[in-house]
Amino acid sequence: MGMSVTITAAVAADAEQILKLQYLCYQSEAALYDDYGIEPLTQTLEELRAELVRGPGLVARLGSEVVGSVRGSVDASGTARIAKLIVHPRMQGHGLGARLLAGIEQRLSEDDAAERYQLFTGHRSESNLQLYRKLGYAPVGTERVSTRLSIVTLEKNRDGSPARTSSATAAL
Repeated sequence: MGMSVTITAAVAADAEQILKLQYLCYQSEAALYDDYGIEPLTQTLEELRAELVRGPGLVARLGSEVVGSVRGSVDASGTARIAKLIVHPRMQGHGLGARLLAGIEQRLSEDDAAERYQLFTGHRSESNLQLYRKLGYAPVGTERVSTRLSIVTLEKNRDGSPARTSSATAAL
């Protein structure tokens, strides 16, 4: 009999498992950009715990193992910033990332706090870009960080309608 994956609020006790999973999941991103100094790989346990205090996080569990996670926060303008959506490599391709993203969107829109959702990924992270587009996100900006990396910012409105795109990012 197989276990099902459950999604619940992240708590302080989950921080160590989340950090280990984050380190595993971001190896492919680091390799893609030849940059192993990216923030998800250098974040400390204390920094992650502080993130969980500042805004909600979710974890996906298979039994007692954390196999996915996402975090977010809402700023004063009503923009929900979603970050560090991760799914264990062996669990990818089964809709878990979409479930986590939908869950954090719902959590961030409680009390009508979020008017729009925003997230970002690297310009070469095609599977991430494909997932976000499939879920209604549209590119709204690109920032060149280095010769190897440009960050693509994507948004969608709370009602699910796509954010306005600029001509410079519409082709991404």
